[in-house]
Amino acid sequence: MTESKAVLPRERRRTTRGLRPLPELTRDATAQLKRLVSAELALFKAELTAKAKAAGVGVGLLVGALVFVFFALGVLITAAVFAFALVVPGWLAALIVAGILIVLAIILALIGRAMLKRGVPPVPDDLGPELKADAQALKGEQP
Repeated sequence: MTESKAVLPRERRRTTRGLRPLPELTRDATAQLKRLVSAELALFKAELTAKAKAAGVGVGLLVGALVFVFFALGVLITAAVFAFALVVPGWLAALIVAGILIVLAIILALIGRAMLKRGVPPVPDDLGPELKADAQALKGEQP
């Protein structure tokens, strides 16, 4: 190695003196990249964990609210039965309210079925032509 240094011009020897060799720089860059990627992954995991905990608490509170709404609807239905019972006998009031609820359920079911038919299958209608155009573009052809 000392012979190769003697062959190098004087200017070249001055510029390379004190610098680390390329394999060492490559190892250091690779190690730093690994540390950076692992640190970013750790940060990503920590952020996802915090967001998942917050979302879990939020979902739990929403479920609790829905339970209260469910019971409130039961109370409102009972109030409707009592209100009709002021005009007609109690059994007829209960039948009237039940009939109204059944009609509402049927209407919602029909609307839901129509919406579901529009969404099934969950594939965009224009996906086929877009994929063909993308394939042609990748091949270098004009669509």
